Amino acid sequence: MNEEVVKYSTSAGIATITLNRPSKANTLRLELLDALDASLRRANEDAGVKVIILEGAGDNFCGGFDFSGGLEHYGPISEQDYDPGEDMRMVADHYLSYLPKFMGMWRGLKPSIAKVQGYCVGGGSEMALCADLVIASHDARIGTPYSRIWGCHLSGMWVYRLGLAKAKYYALTGEWISGEEAARIELINFSYPLEELDLKVRELAEKLTRIPLTQLSAMKLIVNQAYDNMGLQSTQTLGPILDGIMRNTPQGREFVRVAASGGVKEAIEKRDGPFGDYSQAPADKQPRKRSEIG
Repeated sequence: MNEEVVKYSTSAGIATITLNRPSKANTLRLELLDALDASLRRANEDAGVKVIILEGAGDNFCGGFDFSGGLEHYGPISEQDYDPGEDMRMVADHYLSYLPKFMGMWRGLKPSIAKVQGYCVGGGSEMALCADLVIASHDARIGTPYSRIWGCHLSGMWVYRLGLAKAKYYALTGEWISGEEAARIELINFSYPLEELDLKVRELAEKLTRIPLTQLSAMKLIVNQAYDNMGLQSTQTLGPILDGIMRNTPQGREFVRVAASGGVKEAIEKRDGPFGDYSQAPADKQPRKRSEIG
């Protein structure tokens, strides 16, 4: 891929990391995840940075993992010639797995803010929820359509951020949720009208820059440690292994075959059509496009 898949900039103590595949809904490929990891390292090593913002270019935050082309771009963890042992090794090894790259926002001790608009689904939601703070537009759509086929929770953050009743419901149904509702049930921190999102995220980041970095780091560390003590690491070991198994059930393989032969759109239509959500929802239920608000 020749495009600059992740952009990085700094201003007044704030590092902004932008997922930059807008024409593909910022879907995740290995090169994008490597670039994200490098950008998070850069921000954490920069003494002038106190706060990190993660955003998506264009109309969407992130549409999840890119499963076009039969997943050839994922190499050893693709469905072709699937080796369950190799899949386990890839997703459970800290140096090979994508999950530590999501968790760079959690493990680095500088506060991170995910700014969410449009679609934030599948692996995109797993990634966003690894940030310390998540702020979305009211009409953003957050969800785990992989709950229906071809996946499993990866980071566990859907579970740890919600109470049992809501966590179990969304795990079993895969239903989407608006940014406004996500804030109401405390999956995320806040939601705002799309027109105000950039400003509100910037205001929060600037507020945090007024606090000493050592203080921010200490407070982040103690909260993180409480969740680590609840078994976060073991959940994140099991989740990606189960995800690999679910990608390779008969139904999971058929999902990828349909995507490879008939296109991703056809596979999604078959998956979400009966539920009438995500791309199969009526136009008035779709998230607004940032490109249309000027």
